[in-house]
Amino acid sequence: MDTQIIVIFCLCADMLKSLHHYEDTQCRMTDAEVMTTAIVAMLYFKGNFCLASRFNRRLHRIADLFLTLFLRLGETWKKLNERSVYVIDSYPIAVCDNIRIKRSKIYPGEGYRGYLPSKKRYFYGLRIHIMVTEQGEPVEFFLAPAAFSDTGALRQYHFDVPEHSWITGDKAYTDYTVEDLMREAGIELLPMRKKNSLRPVPPYMAYLQASVRKVVETTGSLIERLLPKSIHAVTAKGFELKVALFVLACSINFLW
Repeated sequence: MDTQIIVIFCLCADMLKSLHHYEDTQCRMTDAEVMTTAIVAMLYFKGNFCLASRFNRRLHRIADLFLTLFLRLGETWKKLNERSVYVIDSYPIAVCDNIRIKRSKIYPGEGYRGYLPSKKRYFYGLRIHIMVTEQGEPVEFFLAPAAFSDTGALRQYHFDVPEHSWITGDKAYTDYTVEDLMREAGIELLPMRKKNSLRPVPPYMAYLQASVRKVVETTGSLIERLLPKSIHAVTAKGFELKVALFVLACSINFLW
């Protein structure tokens, strides 16, 4: 674990140095050390770190730096993705158990109540919408309310991938208008098709889609393995920051 901590610190420190990041000389703990502490907590301690208010304020102050680190790692994964194959999917993140929904103060409203068809149950919280490479490394993600459909989320992706890339996903991502627009931009979006689809795919393509999609399910399992039974947070911003840190930690895990 010591080697991994050193690698994480070097990544953070080198990135801040390249960005010419300014730090107050009076701070006893550098921003690279703060970033390292947070990421290590996500990787090995289920997101449990010092609850001192000063440390939490530092985390929120440098939240954009965590996103910058994720995007830089994503660029590396894209360069290593020789076949330019990507998969999109979404994972549920519950803010509380169903029995405590009425007492939840972080996210009010029915917009945060989602349904899991695989488990045939509802949950309350957010969804991580993510795009991964053929090897499972995450290159893009965003958070949305649980009731936000995958079809609607399709239009929220940036799809910042190389030209002639091929992107697939499950049947919920069928949107012919988006497919046509992306084809004009040189990117092939071809999700799995329903039986009554107006644009069916040949059997060999359906088999290829099903086999590639298993990769994003594996990435979802890796993120779920890092998560605690319940994420402790007082505000919505704090909850979302922790979720984003877990996704970043998952991306860093692919370095080992």
